[in-house]
Amino acid sequence: MHGASTTLMTHVAQDKRAIDPAAPVYNATLIRREEHTGDLAYFWVRFDGEPVAFQPGQYLTIGVVVDGKLLQRPYSVASPPQVSGTDGYQFYVRLVPVIRFTTALWRLPVGHRVRVIGPKGKFLLEPDDDRTHLYVSTGTGIAPFVSMIRDTMHRGEPRKTVVLHGCSFEDELGYRDYLEGRERDGTYPLTYVPTISRPDDPRNAGWTGRAGRVEAVVAGVCKDLGLKSDQTVVYICGNPEMILNVERELMRRDFPEFHVKKELYWPKGKDSGLTAG
Repeated sequence: MHGASTTLMTHVAQDKRAIDPAAPVYNATLIRREEHTGDLAYFWVRFDGEPVAFQPGQYLTIGVVVDGKLLQRPYSVASPPQVSGTDGYQFYVRLVPVIRFTTALWRLPVGHRVRVIGPKGKFLLEPDDDRTHLYVSTGTGIAPFVSMIRDTMHRGEPRKTVVLHGCSFEDELGYRDYLEGRERDGTYPLTYVPTISRPDDPRNAGWTGRAGRVEAVVAGVCKDLGLKSDQTVVYICGNPEMILNVERELMRRDFPEFHVKKELYWPKGKDSGLTAG
């Protein structure tokens, strides 16, 4: 853990590019930041003027001017629309070990100006859908689902929900405290199912939950929780390979394709973000 984190932070330290603090294109401000692990963090940005309206599941594109060029990446919003004008927009971001956008983002102090555009995306909840919602994600792909839960909770229209979230390591389970809290206190009809893909790694010592990638456990989760294909809608967010594998497992359990909605993150190895569309 410490070696990987040190390597990642070394990339940040090696990023000597000049970040413009006051470019004319800037229209928002980084107002808060919270570290989750050495390479995962929550960022909040707020527009200088009126907030832009978005629907949970959509993404905004964040940019900073680096060496005279606008460098930007799209990220799903994790906060609900109702707090955009006060708390701003929350994003859950992984630091990528190449000197590109995220190394610049990690160097920004709170109060730094940024460019935000959008929203875009069609990964949206269906209106008035009373089926059980199964949200399947890996890593930072959980962000849009957190926005969906927070929004429906704000509106007093909660949906029976199962959150299946997979990470390599237990400490990478973003929003775990929030989701466990909602499940525990009954403020949302939610079942939280984390799974760890490297259970034998020392970093996961003491882990007693499910083990394996989400595609390896999704069928068992459906069986254990009694999720019926005709009464469940599935939303999947993550890398394309994972999505295909989860879809394959669901088809084996007789889930019709039109019951499955998906949002593709960039394949592993590329800068963290969403594909357009």
